[in-house]
Amino acid sequence: MVRSAALIAALAAGPALAQDQCRLALQLGLDVSASVDAGEYRLQVDGLASALIDPSVVDAFLNGPGPVALSIFEWSGRFQQEVLLDWVMITSEEQLLTIAEDIAASERGSQDFPTALGYALGFASTRFREAPPCLFQTLDISGDGQNNDGFPPVAAYQHFDFDGITVNGLAIGGASREIEQYFLAEVIHGPGAFVEYALNHSDFAETMRRKLERELRAMIFGTLAE
Repeated sequence: MVRSAALIAALAAGPALAQDQCRLALQLGLDVSASVDAGEYRLQVDGLASALIDPSVVDAFLNGPGPVALSIFEWSGRFQQEVLLDWVMITSEEQLLTIAEDIAASERGSQDFPTALGYALGFASTRFREAPPCLFQTLDISGDGQNNDGFPPVAAYQHFDFDGITVNGLAIGGASREIEQYFLAEVIHGPGAFVEYALNHSDFAETMRRKLERELRAMIFGTLAE
C-alpha cells in the first residue's frame, strides 16, 4: 500500500520529518442540490463553521503527527461544483477561525440542480491531484438524497482515480434511514470508510463535529495493520 510505505518512510526518517509531513489531505463536499432549501443550506454552512472551531476538532487538527491540508467545495448538478476553500495547510487555531468565518459568510453557488453524486465524486478525485503531498487522502461527502443525475457513484469509482483515497459519508436523513443505507451501499469507499448519520439538517453541526474528529483522530497504525 503506497500510503503505508510513505508513512513508514517518514517515521523511519525521524521524529522531526514525521512532524513536518502532512498527515492527511481532507476534502469536504457539501450538498447544495435542489432538495436542500435555503434554511437547510444555512444549517449546513453554519454547522460546518461551528464544527471547525469546536475545541475537540481544533485539537484534532493541531495535535497530530504532522499537519492537515483542508479543502471545501459545494456540489449539486453535473457541472455545478464550486470550491469554497482551496487547499490550505492548517497550522493554527486562527486559520480555522478565519475559515469558519468565511464559510459562514459564503453565498450559495447554485440551488436548482439535481443530485449528481457521481459527478461530485469525480470532481473530488481530480481535486486531490492539486493537494499537497500527504500520507493519507480522505473525502468527506455529505448529502440528503440519492444520485438522480448523470453517472452513479459506482461509475465514478470505475473511471476516476481513487487509489489511496478513502471516501466517508455524512448522510442527512428524515422520516427514515434509507439515505444512510444508500451511503453505506453505494457511496463510501476504501478501508475503514464509514457513514455518520444526521437525523435532519438541524443535526448537521453535531454530526459534522463528530465526523471530523473521527477522521482527524484516525489511528495511523490501525490503518497500517489493514
